[in-house]
Amino acid sequence: MSIAVVTDSTAYLPEGLAQRYSLRTVPLYVSVDGADAIAESDFGPRELATAFAHKHRVTTSGATVEDLTRAYRSALEAGAEGVVSVHLSRQLSGTWDAARLAAQEVDSHRVRIVDSRSTAMGLGFSVLAAGASAEAGSDLAAVAATAGRVAERTNTMFSVQTLDYLRRGGRIGTATALLGTALAIKPLLHIRSGRIEALEKVRTTTRAMARLVEIAVRAAEPGPATVAIHHLEAPDRAFQLAEWLRGQIPECQDCTVSEVGAVIGAHIGPGAVGVVVLPGGWHESS
Repeated sequence: MSIAVVTDSTAYLPEGLAQRYSLRTVPLYVSVDGADAIAESDFGPRELATAFAHKHRVTTSGATVEDLTRAYRSALEAGAEGVVSVHLSRQLSGTWDAARLAAQEVDSHRVRIVDSRSTAMGLGFSVLAAGASAEAGSDLAAVAATAGRVAERTNTMFSVQTLDYLRRGGRIGTATALLGTALAIKPLLHIRSGRIEALEKVRTTTRAMARLVEIAVRAAEPGPATVAIHHLEAPDRAFQLAEWLRGQIPECQDCTVSEVGAVIGAHIGPGAVGVVVLPGGWHESS
């Protein structure tokens, strides 16, 4: 049985892996000052930085039912027996709901929707596991179950320079308790049950980095772990974080560093750094 795997542009997969597993990606969208929406693939971190520098208002929107319907039909018409569609948390975007509607329109028996309950490589690890499972010949139910298992095991945590971007986008959730002191702290947050929540309050960027390492090492558990580091306009700190984690997690696999795209970047703001930890690896779940 041939199963196609679809995801969205916020997975930010390492270069080459989408092609390796024949993954199909639908875009989320960015709008500047209310102008027509632009696909994330056409509006990257550099364009986002320019928009921020000129004080433009950047908003985002989820994948459309039309884009998702087109992706599912294309996969099935190309010979796939079924489609597993894995997306960023439904608590953070309307993309999951759009995917559900698209599945109903195409064939709800042949299209399964999986909520990764995260984003960036918190989503990406589930997508890659699904792709590997499909390549190994698993059926529709098994590929979807693999993506779900990886989602349950993945930990996503990050530090931002200010909560203003999350506040403006309405993505903070219980972290609103931090707003009163946002200028005096460097908030640590994590994604829990699909929502962004406060993790800790720290006073300096240096301390935030140190705590990210400590929390990530604890999340890795004894044994090997797969780790991804993300940032927005903070490459030096991201690579430093990667170096520290490689030293603290001796069996660290694939400790990749990448900049997030404009959709997630618009909500976390410049200077944000994050870590995604998957105990073991996504290869082991397929």
